[in-house]
Amino acid sequence: MARKRLNSSNAPEAELPKAKLNRQTLNNISRLLSYIKPYRGKFIAALFFLFLSSLVGLAFPAFIGGLIDTAQGKPSNGILPSSIKGILVLAFIVLFLQAFVSFFRILWFVNVAERSLADIRKDTYFKLITLPMNFFSNRRVGELNSRISADLSQIQDTLTTTIAEMIRQAVLLIGGIAFMAIISVKLAIALLILVPPLIVIAVFFGRFIRKISREAQDKLAESNTIIEETLQGIANVKAFVNEAFEAARYGKNIRDVADIAIKGAKYRGIFVSFIVFCLFGAIVAIVGYGCVLVSHGELKVGELFKFALYASFVGSAMGSFPDLYANVQKAVGASERVIEILDENGEEVSINEINNVILQKIEGNISFNNVAFAYPSRPELTVLNSISFDATAGQKVAIVGPSGSGKSTMAALILQFYHPQSGTISFDSKPAADYTLTDIRNQVAIVPQDVMLFGGSIKENIAYGKLTATDDEIIRAAERANAHQFIMSFPEGYNTIVGERGVKLSGGQRQRVAIARALLKNPAILILDEATSSLDSESERLVQEALEELMKNRTSIIIAHRLSTIREADKIIVLEKGKIIESGSHQQLIDNEQGLYRYLSGLQFELS
Repeated sequence: MARKRLNSSNAPEAELPKAKLNRQTLNNISRLLSYIKPYRGKFIAALFFLFLSSLVGLAFPAFIGGLIDTAQGKPSNGILPSSIKGILVLAFIVLFLQAFVSFFRILWFVNVAERSLADIRKDTYFKLITLPMNFFSNRRVGELNSRISADLSQIQDTLTTTIAEMIRQAVLLIGGIAFMAIISVKLAIALLILVPPLIVIAVFFGRFIRKISREAQDKLAESNTIIEETLQGIANVKAFVNEAFEAARYGKNIRDVADIAIKGAKYRGIFVSFIVFCLFGAIVAIVGYGCVLVSHGELKVGELFKFALYASFVGSAMGSFPDLYANVQKAVGASERVIEILDENGEEVSINEINNVILQKIEGNISFNNVAFAYPSRPELTVLNSISFDATAGQKVAIVGPSGSGKSTMAALILQFYHPQSGTISFDSKPAADYTLTDIRNQVAIVPQDVMLFGGSIKENIAYGKLTATDDEIIRAAERANAHQFIMSFPEGYNTIVGERGVKLSGGQRQRVAIARALLKNPAILILDEATSSLDSESERLVQEALEELMKNRTSIIIAHRLSTIREADKIIVLEKGKIIESGSHQQLIDNEQGLYRYLSGLQFELS
C-alpha cells in the first residue's frame, strides 16, 4: 500500500497498463496458460507443495502459543506435546518439512514458468519475423520490443510469483481466520469488524497517493525530455539565442514537479497519520480486549499471543491482495498485447531452414502488367498506377524519376514485401502467386542506399547472404566487391566488429560489404536502390566497380537519382507520380526534347 516515496527525485518508471477481468481477457489468459500444459505434472506438484507449505506455515503460531502456555504451567489440551522439549522437537520436524517442501515448490514453479515463458517468447518472436512489412510500417520497433520484454516479463512475474503468492495468501487468510475463530470467537468477530474496513480505506488512499506519484513522475519525465531536446539541439538554441526561452520552459516544468511532489507529501502525511492512529489503534484495542478476556480466565496468554500472530497473517494477506490483483490486471493487459501479435496473419515463410530450399528456379525474367498499388496504411493514396514493363533475363533496367514517384515501391513489390491491389507481377511468365515467397526472396537480392549491417563481425555480415558459405567463398565475394583490401587493413580482418547498424564502417565500406553479401547469395534478380547516391567520388568509383561485377549475368533493376550511373542500362523507365511516362535507352530519351529524362539530365549536368 503506497510504498513508493513521494518526492521529486524519484526516477520515472514505466507503468504497464491494466486490463479489466472479463470473459475475453480470461480467454487470453487461458491461451497463454495453455503453454503450461507440457509441464503440467510439475505444475500440479508445485501447486500441491505450495498448498502444503502454506498449511505448515499456519502451524507456527500454534507452536509459539503452546510454548508460552506450557512455560506458564498451562499446557494445551490439543495435539501438541505437553512438554517444552516435545513442542520444540515437533516444531523443528515441521520446520524441516516446510523447508523441504518450499525448495521443490520454488524450483518447480520457476522451472514450469521459465520453460513456458521461453515457449511464449519463441512463438511471439517467430510470429513477429514472419509478419508482413505492412505490420512493421504501422508500429514502432520500441513498442514491439516492449511486447517481448516488458509484457512477457510481466507475464513471467505472474506465472512465477503472483499466482503462487495469491494461493499462499488465500490459504493464510482462510486458515488464519479459522484458527482465530477456534481460539476465540469474540476476538475474531472484533477483528473482522474493525480491521477489514480500515484496510479497504488504506488501499483506496494508497491508490490515490500512487496516482499523485505517477503525476510527479510524468512531469519529471517531461523535464528530462526538455533537457534531452535542448542538449541535442544546443547548436540551434545558441544560434537562435533561445537560452532564456528554454530556461523558462524548464523552470516552469520543474516548479510543477515540486508542486505535485509537495501535494503528494501532504496526503502522504495524512495517510501515515491515519495508519498510525486508526490501524494500529484498532490492533491495540483488540489486544486490549484480549487482555480483558485473559483476566476473566476466558483465554490463556499463549492463546492471545497465538491469536495476535494469526491476526498478523490475516492482516498481511488482506493488505497484499490489492497489489496482487493489480499485478494480475497488468498480466491480463500484457497478455492482450502478446495475443494480438500471435493472432496476426503471417507470411507463408517457414522458420525451419530445411523448408526454405528453392523449389522453382527463376531465370530472371520480370514482368509488370497493369500494376496498381497503394500502401495499406494509406489506401486513399495510389503510389503506382497502371505500371507495365518487361525485363528479360540478364538485362539492366533502370528506373528513374523525381522523389516520391514510386521507384522504391516497385522494388518492394518485386521482393513481395507488398502485393498490388490490381494487375500482376510475373517471373519467367508465371504469376508471382505461383511461387512460394521463399523461392522469390531466395533468388532476389537488394543493395539499398542505407545499408543496415548487423552488429557482429564483417565475416558474419557477408555470410548472411549464404549461411553455409565457407571462408574461401566469403573472401572471394569480398574481393569481387572491392572490399577485401579495406577489410584486411583492420587488425582483426574479417573478424572486425562493425558495431550497431555498422556504425564503425564508412558509407562506402558498408555498401561494399552489402555487395559482397549479395554476390555470395548469387541471385537471379538484383535490385540496386540508390546504391551510390550518398557516397563521395572515390567511394562511388569503388562501389560502382563492385556493382558492375555484381550485375554480370543477372537481371538488374537499378533505381537511381544520378543519371550518369545508368547510361549503359539496356532500358530506362521514367516514373512520375506513379506512372511510366517514358521508356527507352539513354540516347532515345535524351533525343526527346520535351521528355522528363532529358530535363532531369540537363539539371544534373548544370549542377555538376
